[in-house]
Amino acid sequence: MSVALNANQNAPQPASIKVHKTSGSTMEILWKDGHQSCYSFAYLRDACPCALCNDEREKSHRPPDEPTPSAPSGGLQMFKPAIRPDEVAQVGNYAIRFDWNDGHKHGIFSWKYLREWCPCQSCHATRHSSDGLLYDIDNHPPRET
Repeated sequence: MSVALNANQNAPQPASIKVHKTSGSTMEILWKDGHQSCYSFAYLRDACPCALCNDEREKSHRPPDEPTPSAPSGGLQMFKPAIRPDEVAQVGNYAIRFDWNDGHKHGIFSWKYLREWCPCQSCHATRHSSDGLLYDIDNHPPRET
């Protein structure tokens, strides 16, 4: 007898998603367990999980919850519009994808990834210890303080 396992069985699931594409600069998720996450578009773009963005973050040893460093100012700055999605699409029942106004279209944000990198103060504190070390959230629970 063969049993098919659903890899997303224990993955966090959103109860509702609001992407404020034209009226704002955020995406809000209410998770089925009652947790609420609010992601700025800049945070999402900086945390893009695609291979290209992930490689760039790894080269600079930057986790997804740290913003991309600004280029050094060497003269007159060009106007750069605020980052926002041109298109948003659900991917199956496990993720969401953005086509950004900077031309980037490769990142698929799984619900698991979004929940692990929730930017709220509580989740951020859980990911980082008081000594600045990043928690291995998959294998070690946060320390009790």
